[in-house]
Amino acid sequence: MRKSHPVRRAVLAGAATVSGIVLLLSLKPASDPGAASAAGGAAPPVAAQSPQGGRGAGTGTVTGDAASTQYGPVQVRLTVSGGKITRAEAVQAPKGGQSDQVTADAVPKLNKAAVAAGSADVDAVSGATYTSAGYVKSLQSALDKAASAAGSDPGSGAAGEDPGTGAGQGTQVLTGDAAQTQYGPVQVRVTVSGGRITDVEALQAPRGGRSDEVTADAVPKLNRAAVAAGTADIDAVSGATYTSAGYEQSLQSALDRAGG
Repeated sequence: MRKSHPVRRAVLAGAATVSGIVLLLSLKPASDPGAASAAGGAAPPVAAQSPQGGRGAGTGTVTGDAASTQYGPVQVRLTVSGGKITRAEAVQAPKGGQSDQVTADAVPKLNKAAVAAGSADVDAVSGATYTSAGYVKSLQSALDKAASAAGSDPGSGAAGEDPGTGAGQGTQVLTGDAAQTQYGPVQVRVTVSGGRITDVEALQAPRGGRSDEVTADAVPKLNRAAVAAGTADIDAVSGATYTSAGYEQSLQSALDRAGG
């Protein structure tokens, strides 16, 4: 029988020692948190992140419902930032005759009062009791809408947005408020996709007599202008001033519901 060579025995013994060390190391519990997760153990708890601000915190524009008064509708649009009113404006107010002077005097005062108060708790302007009452009513509905949007899904966006995609990511179809004009109501429906206006149509527009011709000419132009502009900042169509104004108001209220 051949005898084992001393050098060969030494090599075999060394290999056995190395194998034993590797085996012991593989059995050692993982202390690194990442290693524990990779090994199938429970990962360490992660502190919950605080929701960020944004639209959920109360930022954007919102239009209240039109409030009917003895002298005509009053409708208020608010700009809210950080949950506070930063701007108030009347998108509708009584017009014609004495109402023009009353509106010109009362509305700026009511706008300032709304911003200062930060609520609908504002005093009526002397000599403009009906306009003031309508203003307060529309202002309150705007504040209610803003509160509802901010509380629907904190930190993610305004009400009506596609959850999980955020503002401007999903597709929305929104109908604006009907805007009253001298020749009849105008109401617009908007399709917003990827944060852009992709389609606009008039659900209501003045009808009857001369209005049929005006509407047939003006509405398609207004639709194209809204898509091209991507906002309610569009020019009136010549010969259709009232219809154009009503269209803009309804379009803006629809965009307000989409988050601006």
